Amino acid sequence: MGLVIKKVFWVFLFVLISCKAIAQKFTTHAVKRGETLESIAKEYKVSTDDILTYNKEVKKNMSLKASTILVIPLDAKNTTAIVKSGSSKTEVENTPIQEEPTGFTSYKVKKKETLYSIARRFHITEDDIKKYNPELYASTLRKKMVLRIPKYRRVKPEETQVIEEEYDNYTVTAKETRWSIAHKYGITIDNLLELNPSLSADANSLSEGTVLKLPKLAGSSVSQQEVQLYKSYTVPAGQTFYSLEKKFGHTADELIALNPEIKERGGLKEGMILRIPEKKAATGVVNVENYIFYEVKPKQTEYSLTRKLGLSYKELLQLNPEIKEGLKAGMVLKLPKTQTGDFEVRNSLALDKINLLDSISVGSKSSIMFLLPFRLDKLDLSNREEVAKKINSRKDLKYSLGLYSGALIALDSIKKLGISVDVKTLDNQLDAQKTKEVLSRENIGAYDAIVGPLDGASLKEVAMEASRNNIPVLAPVPVKNKLPFSNVFYSYPSESILRERMLAYIEEQVTDQNIIIIADEKNIKVEELIQKRFPNAKVMEVTEEKKNVSVNLDKLTALFSDEVENWVFLETNNFKIISSVCSILNSSNTEDRVVRMFTTNKNNAFDNDVISSSHLSKLKFTYPSAYREVSKNSFVKRYEKRFGETPDRYAVRGFDLTYDLLLKLAYKNSLIEASNSIGHTEYNGNGFNYVKERMSGYQNNAAYIMSLDDMRVKQIK
Repeated sequence: MGLVIKKVFWVFLFVLISCKAIAQKFTTHAVKRGETLESIAKEYKVSTDDILTYNKEVKKNMSLKASTILVIPLDAKNTTAIVKSGSSKTEVENTPIQEEPTGFTSYKVKKKETLYSIARRFHITEDDIKKYNPELYASTLRKKMVLRIPKYRRVKPEETQVIEEEYDNYTVTAKETRWSIAHKYGITIDNLLELNPSLSADANSLSEGTVLKLPKLAGSSVSQQEVQLYKSYTVPAGQTFYSLEKKFGHTADELIALNPEIKERGGLKEGMILRIPEKKAATGVVNVENYIFYEVKPKQTEYSLTRKLGLSYKELLQLNPEIKEGLKAGMVLKLPKTQTGDFEVRNSLALDKINLLDSISVGSKSSIMFLLPFRLDKLDLSNREEVAKKINSRKDLKYSLGLYSGALIALDSIKKLGISVDVKTLDNQLDAQKTKEVLSRENIGAYDAIVGPLDGASLKEVAMEASRNNIPVLAPVPVKNKLPFSNVFYSYPSESILRERMLAYIEEQVTDQNIIIIADEKNIKVEELIQKRFPNAKVMEVTEEKKNVSVNLDKLTALFSDEVENWVFLETNNFKIISSVCSILNSSNTEDRVVRMFTTNKNNAFDNDVISSSHLSKLKFTYPSAYREVSKNSFVKRYEKRFGETPDRYAVRGFDLTYDLLLKLAYKNSLIEASNSIGHTEYNGNGFNYVKERMSGYQNNAAYIMSLDDMRVKQIK
């Protein structure tokens, strides 16, 4: 009991005061021709070891290639410079010099703006704003307040040595921003401004057709990039999104993204001129039933491509005769549907695997909110015994404490990677009205993501408010009814996804097994679904009379085979049926007859105390699961050290969910963008594979197949 209380008070300490993971400050430096590691270290007043620490691809004494982007730490506390004096060495501590502004500009605060959003707008820190607006130390930011915004020296155009053969002219296409282009070329916005001094330092948007100077992408040219074509369409009276989709084949979300004035003007209006993407001419029937497709990347060779795809060049040539003329970036190759290799398949596309840890932007900063029912209104923290009783009796409180305690470990881990996170933690008390009150006080637009709430009514309120700014909302527990908002991330795979995963696994494994289905009245549709997949399956009826349910022993044993294995699907939410069937199957499982038990939905009834774990183990009970068992890894050790107890599955989920979110924000600065380009990610006990659904948000499709064998739960897929 003492360990539980220790954990509770640790968590509440962080709930009562918003926590902030503060990381090392960094800048980036584009190497110029002739520069060395030593000269760059001297310029930034850091040691060469400091630079090497954050740039693993650079080795000591190696020559630096022009245009290489280096991460430079700005406030390393232990930075030292070694000065030779005769035969001895003297260590002199370097203190980074704070850059002074070259001038100031005035800025009037707009409605719902925060220090964080203004700092991001001007590419400075919140401390920079406070330093030159000291009244902010004592009062909060207010609408129409006029701030002094410091301007810092940028490299003059003549100071940047632009070697023409190392750069390309890039034409801006529709909807591109400074950030998206800089990210595409692996440079910072400051680098972009240095190369293109005519650009505005304030506006992030770029005019379509603007020509920019950018470093060449290795092995490719910008002229080879495809540009999406658009046509104009004038909205007639009575036009709806449904009729637009029927006419042009583009969803409401796609059209709103291309035409933000739809949202600004409150929907489709007669006379409104829309930009509609033109469909490319069909080059033939795309057979996604039998094939998957892979896009050739710049600088890929026949050797590297065949290794990645797991095919020989001859096999690849048979499917794609056009590669006989040579590989070209942008080619789309056809692969067998069942092909496996160093890629992952998403919507019939074979995508390169991305290692998030290797892809994050060191020094990035994000802001997230946790909105969970900690029930501080119901707890007397001075009465430990009463608090313990409340936790044991309230699932919502247990879930919240578990999720948040795991999230705290994730925040510590993210900090060590050099990523800063502003965290706001609020208690919505499991009440929709309280949630509305919280939302009315908060500037939702200042956050990059919101985790929670747990209850459906509150989740709807948050999703609706956050959708105005397209802020992602993560639902950390299962949601019964999905919401009609595209910004909601359902982190828990649905029952239908788990069931499909299980049936697909059985289809892969089945040969000549004798399949038997046992389902009660509430699961008749599931029975029909299994029968459709396995037409030769036998069905065992469940007798249901008033409150009595039973399975006839003689009828069930008559369905067994002694020649092949018997695979039994048990589909029910009634623990009495489970107990009875387990007993029958276990007694029938002998040396001469093999019986295994499966289910497509392992609900709480299977965890009832009357169910024999020994019976389940002997039957090698197999089921789909949203999570897997966690061994004593580094996360578990850190959790035990901090909270004095082993993390439960909610704490594991809290860590995995938060860590995945923050890594994706550090990679793309947008969970939505990251989820559209990254496939499956996996951590301690949970995997994440968010896929956009047509009528709602993003659904996590990641799931496991687990089996109970030798009294241990094992992951078998």
